[in-house]
Amino acid sequence: MEDTRQPGSLSPPELAAVRRSLTDGRMAMTRRSLLRASAAGAFASGGVGALSACGIPPAGRTDAGRSEDHSGPEKRVVFSNWTEYLDVSDDGRRRPTLDAFTRRTGIAVKYTEDVNDNDEFFGRIQAQLAAGQDTGRDLIVLTDWMCARMIGLGWIQKLDPAALPHARAHLSPQFRDPDWDPGRAHSYPWTGIPAVIAYNAEATGGRTVDSVGQLLDDPRLKGRVGFLSEMRDTVGLTLLDMGKRPEDCTADDFDAAVARLQQGVDSRQIRRFTGNDYINDLSKGDLAACVAWAGDIVQLQHDNPDIRYAVPKAGYMTSTDNLMVPNRARHKRNAERLIDYCYEPKVAARIAAYINYVCPVDGVREELAKIDRELADNPLILPDRDMAARSHSFRALSGEESKDFARKFADLTGA
Repeated sequence: MEDTRQPGSLSPPELAAVRRSLTDGRMAMTRRSLLRASAAGAFASGGVGALSACGIPPAGRTDAGRSEDHSGPEKRVVFSNWTEYLDVSDDGRRRPTLDAFTRRTGIAVKYTEDVNDNDEFFGRIQAQLAAGQDTGRDLIVLTDWMCARMIGLGWIQKLDPAALPHARAHLSPQFRDPDWDPGRAHSYPWTGIPAVIAYNAEATGGRTVDSVGQLLDDPRLKGRVGFLSEMRDTVGLTLLDMGKRPEDCTADDFDAAVARLQQGVDSRQIRRFTGNDYINDLSKGDLAACVAWAGDIVQLQHDNPDIRYAVPKAGYMTSTDNLMVPNRARHKRNAERLIDYCYEPKVAARIAAYINYVCPVDGVREELAKIDRELADNPLILPDRDMAARSHSFRALSGEESKDFARKFADLTGA
């Protein structure tokens, strides 16, 4: 997923106001608006006993030889993440999850919110990785298509399964074996990001909107429909509505989906393709219905009871943001301990209660219910079996496919 600021993103004063609202229970904008503003065209990308059957490899050789690990004498880890993607104290000065990790392990965490855009961050560390140098970071969080790109370049270390007992045991089956990192040899998901349908019941006259077909064909929605400017989510959902699997998408399938969306543009059924700025339009009713990210919906519903969502019967799209250890990281073992710590159900529940996206950790429901029963019962945060079964991910694309698909999608959206 390519992530850049879009019209409607927050200025620094607005951002500060939103951060304050996150800690006192009010939410004028959603956390997703701070994390993601997708632009057109993204580039390429159980119990322990049952792990081998689920695709998690047994303990064995790692890529530790790529690094001179200083985890022992240097009890620290440097962690780069997106903005507002980890719990924070009410005064904004502490990170309770990381503080508890340090108290338990003695490992200090230097936590930096310096991932603002996948391509921008890649450009920042690309030269060092290409030269076989330390990036100054031990743990990074990037979106699945960028993870695929970096793993393919050989710039990400394999993780030691023996160091990840909680992660191996509690990783949700939905996320265990992506095609870009079979068996999760190099990565573990930080969170899942579903793209579903959201609608404003007041703007639709009380009608439910639950399919891409309605978005594109219902004349009562004409001019009040939005699709995401994230290629994989918008095209993927359209493919599913056409009876195609995004996991097996051919060039012809992609062209057919774009052609169908083009009809919606030409007929002015589609108002526009949006990044994070669909949020205010949906709340006001300027958009009656749109493709939206689930974490946004959870937050929007706190402020506006007319905001509803639907998971299409044909299925929905899910991407992931993922934890990885870059080559030459100085503290790989400490990074693995932090990954594993975040997969303990109590810890995962605290993180999920704050960020409101799909928690990739099995066994977290009871702990999340202790924090907030409503969140624990929300399938947008903890998908039930039926919802998990309808989840789809766009297949990994080659470099040439990525360029071709991105160009065609940019022509569609006018980017």
